[in-house]
Amino acid sequence: MLSYLSEFDHVFGPLRLLHYITVRSVGAAITALFIGFVIGPIFIRRFRELKFGHGYIDERTGELGATYFDKKHTPTMGGLIIFVSVFFSAVLWAEPNVWTVVALFVYTALTVPGWRDDYLKVVHKNKDGIKSWEKIAWQTGATVIALGLLLWHPQSAAKIRELWVPFLKTAVIPHMHWSLLLGLIYLWIVGFSNAINLTDGLDGLAVGCTITVALVFGIMAYAAGNSIMAQYLLISYVPGTGELTVVCASLIGACMAFLWYNSHPAEVFMGDTGSLALGGLIGVMAFMIHQPLTLVIVGGVFVMEALSVIFQVGWFKYTRHRTGTGRRLFLMAPIHHHFQKKGWPETKVVLRFWVLSLGFALAGLATLKLR
Repeated sequence: MLSYLSEFDHVFGPLRLLHYITVRSVGAAITALFIGFVIGPIFIRRFRELKFGHGYIDERTGELGATYFDKKHTPTMGGLIIFVSVFFSAVLWAEPNVWTVVALFVYTALTVPGWRDDYLKVVHKNKDGIKSWEKIAWQTGATVIALGLLLWHPQSAAKIRELWVPFLKTAVIPHMHWSLLLGLIYLWIVGFSNAINLTDGLDGLAVGCTITVALVFGIMAYAAGNSIMAQYLLISYVPGTGELTVVCASLIGACMAFLWYNSHPAEVFMGDTGSLALGGLIGVMAFMIHQPLTLVIVGGVFVMEALSVIFQVGWFKYTRHRTGTGRRLFLMAPIHHHFQKKGWPETKVVLRFWVLSLGFALAGLATLKLR
């Protein structure tokens, strides 16, 4: 919105700075950080008044669940803090185009089922939350509408059909059929929504890893939207996607503010309100800047967490079928709980996973030049 003020630079010279994505990205990050710090205490206090804590110990965590007894009354739905900060900051600083509109639409659309899931858990004390079919319906609807907008708008109709992979200079598939594209985007949105949801099990873990992923994709979005940089790096040039840098900057600022309250010992949890929507936002942005497979590298911690659950369940069912007794690969899944079972303090697990996330982020950035 503020980008339009650059047209009045003849009235006030400094307004020309609003034309630059870098300036607006810094402004977006600071704005989101400020909003998060302002509304954070207000939301947390209100959540506590409404007793928006789970109020129960998840029996599936077994003995480890007992260590979370002091956390069962910690309020959840903290994802609303991130959402409000990101949405208002991005709307204020980003130039509206099809890419930013779709990104914010997916983020908003997936915040709704996440909020409803948390609401059922904390208010109605329903451990299962919303029905699986309802969550799938929301995710499917958001994906279909988002893809419909991208295929309809002339700025994105052709570009969104390209499939790029790391280390190659040209698109693997120059013109994907809409059904394949729909399937891939849906897989990424659902996959990373669930992956971040699984990662959100320790204080500050998910939001800290989200910051590194958002930072990398902010850089990649800027490169994809800049013809000179795209040509130099031999990556896909997607006009207009540079504005997603502003969205990523808003996400970084909002997550930094949220981490202030979510760091150990957490004053508020992200909940499904945050994790489902953040995964969808990151997943759809990865496709729009032609870096979907790079997200598998950059979001390595999220992938690792999801795979640990898949392997744990798969191996248990396989061994139970073959021997009659199910065996486990890990002491507990997701894998961050495995290390807790081994005796690592929660803060050590979180910090070491942050280090891994930074390493994955650097590896992902390296793919920009390795072509």
